[in-house]
Amino acid sequence: MTRRRTLRPEEEELWQAVTRSARPLHPKVKGFPHGIDSILKPHPPSPDPKPRDLEIPKSWLEPFRLGQTARPSPGHDIAPCPGDSLRAAPLQMDAKLHGRMVRGKVMPEARIDLHGMTLAEAHPELIRFILNAQSEGLRLVLVITGKGKRRDDTGPIPQRMGALRHQVPQWLRMSPLSHAVLQVSEAHLKHGGAGAYYVYLRRR
Repeated sequence: MTRRRTLRPEEEELWQAVTRSARPLHPKVKGFPHGIDSILKPHPPSPDPKPRDLEIPKSWLEPFRLGQTARPSPGHDIAPCPGDSLRAAPLQMDAKLHGRMVRGKVMPEARIDLHGMTLAEAHPELIRFILNAQSEGLRLVLVITGKGKRRDDTGPIPQRMGALRHQVPQWLRMSPLSHAVLQVSEAHLKHGGAGAYYVYLRRR
């Protein structure tokens, strides 16, 4: 075991001189009594403010209704009324005669009743009737479609009511009937109203 040796007087004096000239590696900084280490050490994050310390704007607390600022959008009708589109169509026939026709003052010269038929049955019957009427020199005929019956709609896509009522005006605008038809209008109530159409034919 090594014995601790005491310093001689000249060694003691030298040691004292060294300690007086030495400087600490981490001196104490003003405002940091614990030295520079207190600056370098990571500090824990400050806790979030308590809910009672937060100021909530009064506007957030005003009562509101979901969608109150939304602009109303126009409804989408998958099957708009055929009569509306027919009334908006350009007039191709004599205006005075058309006015008398839609008021029910002109009697149709022939008629066909498609009510109760399927689309596959009604289409060829309509073609035959219109072309025969034109070949006979007739001008005003009546096509009866019926208004259709409302059925239970359980599917994801809404089903329109009155398939024939919506389809017949389209058929009359398609070939081969478009070359024979001059004007199509919704019939007067005395001739079926919304469930029938006046078809004014071209001269051959």
